[in-house]
Amino acid sequence: MELISVPIQKPPDVNLVLGQSHFIKTIEDLHEAIVQTVPQMKFGIAFCEASGPALVRRSGNEPGLVELAQTNALALACGHCFLIFMTGGFPINILNTIKAVPEVCGIYCATGNPVEVIVADTGSGRAILGVVDGEKSKGIENDADVDARKQMLRRFGYKL
Repeated sequence: MELISVPIQKPPDVNLVLGQSHFIKTIEDLHEAIVQTVPQMKFGIAFCEASGPALVRRSGNEPGLVELAQTNALALACGHCFLIFMTGGFPINILNTIKAVPEVCGIYCATGNPVEVIVADTGSGRAILGVVDGEKSKGIENDADVDARKQMLRRFGYKL
């Protein structure tokens, strides 16, 4: 078995959700879930089929984000994983809806940070072992950092 790190390629202003599901119907159900939850969100989805033709399936409403999703999904090539790239919203806006899609088994990360995916390649298939989401911690927040965090959440409209 070989362990590799696959960096997710994306512009800094694009957010992503990386998850695992269990059925080819996932691509349509994820598309519908996003459109019904945040209709104005622009997104692209890719899903790695794990049997039969083992293709990267794709959907979305923004061609550039669909291309980004399918290119990154093919680089991962891990069975039944999916990637959603989005603009015009944040993962928090769709995360509970995505988790409620019956085919979704779990979410590895939902972020705007740089992401590296730790992949195991057995020769016959590949699996996601985990993710590196952003940078390592640099210290403990102080009172000024707490105030800045609270102000940022209010600026984004997540707290009053």
